[in-house]
Amino acid sequence: MSTTRPAPVLRRVRALGSELAFAETTLSNGLHVIALPDAGAPVASVYVGYHVGSAREERGRTGFAHLFEHLLFQGSANVASDGHFRHVTQAGGTLNGNTSFDRTLYFETVPSNQLELALWLESDRMGFLLEAMTQAKLDNQRDVVRNEKRQNYEQRPYAKSYEALASALYPEGHPYAHLPIGSHEDLIAATLDDVSSFFRRWYGPNNATLGIGGDVEPERAFELAQKWFGELPRGPEVTKPAPWPVRLEHERVVVVEDKVVLPQLTLGWPVPQSGHPDGPALEMLSRVLSASRASVLDRALTIDEVLARSVSCGVLEGDIAGRFVITITAAPGVELDRLRERTFELLAGVARDGIDGALLQRMKNRAEAEFIRALDSVAGRIQALVLSRVLRGDAGAFAHEAEQLVAVSAEDVRRALVTHLVEAPAV
Repeated sequence: MSTTRPAPVLRRVRALGSELAFAETTLSNGLHVIALPDAGAPVASVYVGYHVGSAREERGRTGFAHLFEHLLFQGSANVASDGHFRHVTQAGGTLNGNTSFDRTLYFETVPSNQLELALWLESDRMGFLLEAMTQAKLDNQRDVVRNEKRQNYEQRPYAKSYEALASALYPEGHPYAHLPIGSHEDLIAATLDDVSSFFRRWYGPNNATLGIGGDVEPERAFELAQKWFGELPRGPEVTKPAPWPVRLEHERVVVVEDKVVLPQLTLGWPVPQSGHPDGPALEMLSRVLSASRASVLDRALTIDEVLARSVSCGVLEGDIAGRFVITITAAPGVELDRLRERTFELLAGVARDGIDGALLQRMKNRAEAEFIRALDSVAGRIQALVLSRVLRGDAGAFAHEAEQLVAVSAEDVRRALVTHLVEAPAV
């Protein structure tokens, strides 16, 4: 395999008063590498993002992406079963991983003189995980994941609604109709050959982005990336999945029985995928409705009237579709029918009367502060770049999206509310 690579591209992105200067290149095997120098931080953060999550799973094979989040910490050809955690923690570092519908992320932050340790660990599991994969490891982590599902989705109060909402919002066969945790049946049925095939298909260097941030110059970072990853073979070709937008034909009502003290109302609407022009307005709408005690739903349901114990609102924009969700826990003695009726009255009122300009500005200020805080550390900055590259195809796209978010007008938000919530059926 050739060790040549294109000349690094030096970039500078600015958003909301923050500026990031970084460099990026792509190795001959397709691995995209981002280097973010920060001489003022005596640490190095290594992030590896794979463009694979539960949306890439086939029917009957759910939970595989999340299962691999666990398996990738169970050793590889040159790393013992407990080696990844042991090496990093003994070097004074931290590490973790997480999985969503569309991507999987692994990361370490170590003292800067231990950078090569983190790169070695990541390259060994990218290139040589299957050499150390055994039936015993699969059985063990399968049990761990199934127990996680019991604890977080079956026994935790209100958590059963997560799966119920996903399956009701999206049609059968839609990649977002199941959660990343998967089903017990599919996890039980998974064979060593099944999971090995999934790894070979999706965990090659050409479906990954490597981010190196901290006390290291870009050219040195690229040299180390070539040293540890350059000889790994390219995996099968990967393309970004096509959007699969959904619109409900009629309202759906799902009743979930659970052992809880207070009933809870969850309202969900399918909304467009990431990159849609309405995305920033929908995100700001979620904040206007419920991001503080002054937001529309919080104020009306917990202060003006005590109809709810808690209110939350959020929008998830994925590669192929999105969802907008309002969750309200009823106050003692309040029926869910009353809570639902009042919520829709409030949404219709905002659609009719418009968005309060002062409230919108407070939510923009809040969003700007959150953006700045997220970039406060080397780890936060390199994570933003890696996730942006994995999910948007452009490491700097997150900065543009932040600028778009605080640029939305009150009319943009009102129009998004009318189009995607008020005039659309909900679950």
